[in-house]
Amino acid sequence: MKSFYLFLKEHLPFIIFQMILVLFILLLYWLDGFRSVNTAIYSICMGMLLTIGFLGGKFIMRRSFYNTISRKPRKMEEALIRHVQTPEHRQVVSFTRELYKLYQKEVQMLYTSQHRHLHFMNQWVHQMKTPISVIGLLLQNEGKLDRESLAEEVEKIKSGLDSVLVNARLETFEEDMQIEQIPLKRFIQDIVTEHKRLFITKGTFPVISIDEEERIASDAKWMKIVIGQFITNALKYTFDKEKKLYITAERTGEGLALTIRDEGIGIPTSDLKRVTKAFFTGENGRLTGESTGIGLYIASEVCEKLGHTLTIESLVGVGTTVKIVFR
Repeated sequence: MKSFYLFLKEHLPFIIFQMILVLFILLLYWLDGFRSVNTAIYSICMGMLLTIGFLGGKFIMRRSFYNTISRKPRKMEEALIRHVQTPEHRQVVSFTRELYKLYQKEVQMLYTSQHRHLHFMNQWVHQMKTPISVIGLLLQNEGKLDRESLAEEVEKIKSGLDSVLVNARLETFEEDMQIEQIPLKRFIQDIVTEHKRLFITKGTFPVISIDEEERIASDAKWMKIVIGQFITNALKYTFDKEKKLYITAERTGEGLALTIRDEGIGIPTSDLKRVTKAFFTGENGRLTGESTGIGLYIASEVCEKLGHTLTIESLVGVGTTVKIVFR
């Protein structure tokens, strides 16, 4: 019954228009001198019957549609109405289905983002327990405070906080992006200087071979994070002393290729294709127990958003080569 009232409400202006039209035609005939009352009544009745017949047929054709939209929906899939008759309703249903696809896509993206963020925060909190526990033990020591060990644990906490901030800003990357011309060699030298303590601790020497004139068009803040991540990973997985980290740049047919090559333990072939996936730590991550699996994921996402091509090649026992191509 609700569907009938909905149909009647929709077509009430049409019914009123039909009544006015019939009365207007009868008025014209009346003014023209044709004043047969029986004919007028007959015309009104025929007009009403034809209108009722037309609307009745239309209601029968649309009844399933009205029944569907009259009841309270229980799930989102009920927006995909299947039984439609008129071209107008078919177009409405087609439009609704496209909207539903967009809705599903946005929901999936939101769910993935929330799941990734929650997973990352859980891992980060668990990882931060270790340096905090170590700092607690150092402070409980009644002897002389080991300032070097304390500084190392504080640096781990600082690095973890930086990772949280970077992960949060990645959600609004476009609002935070600023492209500029960057002098590449000086840029790399500044990043290496920031990691000087880690180079000394690992006993690794950086070798930079970049022309002074080379410049790249990119976002300095984000690329500093990306290259810093590659350098940190290279040093983290180089366990032998007196190794070298080679950073070079050369022009190719694709653009300017920046290469960072280490002499570390390398990445197993089975892990190589998955190292840029979120939270994937692989065999090497289990060796140190400090990997969150988020660093290379962020680096990959940033390079993609900035339009830079990122490739990673590695041989176990030989080292890993990371290449970024700036077009």
